[in-house]
Amino acid sequence: MANSQLLDIFLIAMVAGIILFRLYTVLGRRTGHERPPRENYQFSRNPDAAPPADDTAVTVPDRSAARNEVVSDKPSDPVARGLLDIKFADRNFETEHFVSGARSAYEMIITAFAKGDRAALRPLLNDEVYRAFDHAIAAREAQQETIEFTFVGFKDVKVVEAVLKGRAAEITLAFGAQFISATSDANGAVVEGDAKSVRDVTDVWTFSRDTRARDPNWTLIATSGDLP
Repeated sequence: MANSQLLDIFLIAMVAGIILFRLYTVLGRRTGHERPPRENYQFSRNPDAAPPADDTAVTVPDRSAARNEVVSDKPSDPVARGLLDIKFADRNFETEHFVSGARSAYEMIITAFAKGDRAALRPLLNDEVYRAFDHAIAAREAQQETIEFTFVGFKDVKVVEAVLKGRAAEITLAFGAQFISATSDANGAVVEGDAKSVRDVTDVWTFSRDTRARDPNWTLIATSGDLP
């Protein structure tokens, strides 16, 4: 009986040993697909070193600089500030284009005034300025005076004031102009000016326009200086 029990214990021990050996050969073997040990993911990266090839980084753009560039300070110069306000109100406004148009308007207006051409003056002037021009022409006609006039050119034209009043843009320019002008009476005698000399004048004129109007033309609303 004792030998039989001993044999049974021996057989059980052998079976257990075989099972343990097979478990070891299966569980303890590396296949090459195992996850690396955890300590390989724990490292201190040099801030100056390039990231590992398999590292995935998400860069969040810094929008603080862009926000700071959206709103810029207005120019300190009042003329530049006024022109900028007008530009914001009328996106089609360009200072150089306006000045070029104002130069043409100046020549047209003073030439029409010298000729007494009311039809040419009317669409270029507001009511108040037109009345003043019309009154001067009427007084000249009453005296039977005529003007011999030649526009020579500009020495200088510059914007001296610009402002936006509600919807109305107002721009004032100083015209440094040259022309020849001579006023003669009914008998042909020169009573003012000189038909042979160039006259230097400085006129300060203000033009206005409704920035929301479809009509792109500007109107002369104020003058100071010498007319022919």
